[in-house]
Amino acid sequence: MGQPLGSEEVPRGGVAFPDWAYKAESSPGSRQIQLWHFILELLQKEEFRHVIAWQQGEYGEFVIKDPDEVARLWGRRKCKPQMNYDKLSRALRYYYNKRILHKTKGKRFTYKFNFSKLIIVNCPLWGVRLWIREK
Repeated sequence: MGQPLGSEEVPRGGVAFPDWAYKAESSPGSRQIQLWHFILELLQKEEFRHVIAWQQGEYGEFVIKDPDEVARLWGRRKCKPQMNYDKLSRALRYYYNKRILHKTKGKRFTYKFNFSKLIIVNCPLWGVRLWIREK
């Protein structure tokens, strides 16, 4: 597993990720949240493990166990009651080109975060923490 330079590793749900990946939740009515961060919020809460969960043994990989429920929760958060999995998956595909996450081949509803890309995309230069993955 990896070690962030300059801070201690904090395991969350059996997997350790950079501190910035677990910033405080945005307010429930806020429409300012991005889908990738909403997914991380769901993944860190035990109450949603029946809906979405980390894949055992795969760093950054998660499976959406109940796509309709994840879409419903996302729609509620964004105040868009017509949200469905087709629309949500279109938003996920947008992240492929940005290399924020990708679909895991051969596994239905399974995706993998590219945390190094998220660090570059979402942290200002003065707040970047290097994250080293050890194999």
